[in-house]
Amino acid sequence: MTVEERLPIQPPELASVPLFSQFGLDGRMASVRPGRVPSEFALPPTSLRVVAGDERPRGAKAAQPVLRSHAPSEVDWDQAATLRALASKRLTARLDGTPTDLESRRQLGRAVILEVVREATEAHFAVEGHAWTVEEQRALAKAVFDLMFGLGRLQPLVDRDDVEDILAVGHDQVFLNLVDGRKVPGPPVASSDRELVQLLQDLGARNDPPRPFSEAHPALHLNLEGARLAASMSVTQRPALVLRRHRMVRVTLDDLVELGTLTPVMASFLAAAVRARKSIVVSGSQGDGKTTLLRALCAEIGPEEVIGVFETERELGLEKLTDQHSVVFSWEERPGSGELGPDGKPVNQYSLYQAMRDSFRFILSRQITGEVRGAEVAQMIMAMESGSGSMSTTHAESARQTMEKLISCAVQSKEYTRESAVMKLARCVHLVVQMRTVYAHGKNGVTRKQRVVDEILAVAPGEGVGGYATTTVFRRNGDSPAAPHVLPDDLRDLARFGFALSQFIADAHRGGVA
Repeated sequence: MTVEERLPIQPPELASVPLFSQFGLDGRMASVRPGRVPSEFALPPTSLRVVAGDERPRGAKAAQPVLRSHAPSEVDWDQAATLRALASKRLTARLDGTPTDLESRRQLGRAVILEVVREATEAHFAVEGHAWTVEEQRALAKAVFDLMFGLGRLQPLVDRDDVEDILAVGHDQVFLNLVDGRKVPGPPVASSDRELVQLLQDLGARNDPPRPFSEAHPALHLNLEGARLAASMSVTQRPALVLRRHRMVRVTLDDLVELGTLTPVMASFLAAAVRARKSIVVSGSQGDGKTTLLRALCAEIGPEEVIGVFETERELGLEKLTDQHSVVFSWEERPGSGELGPDGKPVNQYSLYQAMRDSFRFILSRQITGEVRGAEVAQMIMAMESGSGSMSTTHAESARQTMEKLISCAVQSKEYTRESAVMKLARCVHLVVQMRTVYAHGKNGVTRKQRVVDEILAVAPGEGVGGYATTTVFRRNGDSPAAPHVLPDDLRDLARFGFALSQFIADAHRGGVA
């Protein structure tokens, strides 16, 4: 028996109901798990002015209803929270323990939200003598839906095209990093710090697999299908979060040339390096565009190749670009539960080490290890040593510091001594690509943010204390992308893979380099 057959009444056809007719019921988001972005609801056209509840109940005042129009951002979130509690209770009762898939729950949830908003509208009209406009009802319904299935009060901020990052210290100290480089205050993302923690706990519980967020697990990291969330509680002065939007998932090196991140000759060099299976580390500070460049580099991998991606939290999204890469196996670390097993590790934990070990039976032609923040360097080395032409990202302030950062991470993982770490990294890392964010201040007071490739180093085994040698292939060029400098002899062979070697030499000579 289906859920609908168990209901006392048939749910209305949502696509025919004015309140939901503009809410995007075309199935575009059917595969998205709860707690993900962007919102399924589309805002109504501003020209719509139909009012629900235009028949007055008995005893109501004969005065004409006063129509009020509020922007969606002015929705009463306290009221939305009240309706969410009612809708959640009603939805649970109607499901009555019946197993359902996510889309069925969402569709039934929309029907329930429609009911509670309609009832609230009628009650408001009976008490106040005027009705909410359709715009207000839609904004309220969207808010209730976002609280039940989305990111709550974070959702309207994530839906904004001009927002790149959301930073919150507590529920009310909120700032938005805009795409033009400005940082502006934002609205509260909860009614209290406690409510903010509850929202984050809910998002963690909805994740697949679930991720705990509590006093015992004060850090939370989530991939939100278009955004990445990091949060902390108890170990910070107040609950805190940073939510970063992935604005460019489908991106190529040519796209980055158009954006001014790369030059054409640099794009040809990097594309040839990927095709020649050189192992590449993309480095930079937080927010410099490392992941975006890594996606563009991965776009140069041939469509016939079988790719394995290894991440603590899924972020690259290559598995979704099936027209670009038809076979992608995406492994994600599973933190496990709070209970410890006989080996002293969390029960049901699945580490990147296990994933990497298992992957060697998957006939992969590429192994991409995503972001390296610490002990993941061991899996990066394992992937690069396989000769697959692996790629990763890491945080460092300069290309030269990147090698020292990776060596330190390897030593801290306790799997390598410094000598062994240097030896392995010097042999398996071929190129370090350094990103940088520059800000141009115009005469009109407008600040323009630009991400550029600041430097590219070639790495090779060396002698002496360092144990490795570097050559600056592209060097810093002010606030512009790096300029051609010196090309090691062994990289001249990249011309066979499409590298514009003659153009590189000509540009290097113009820069005063023989």
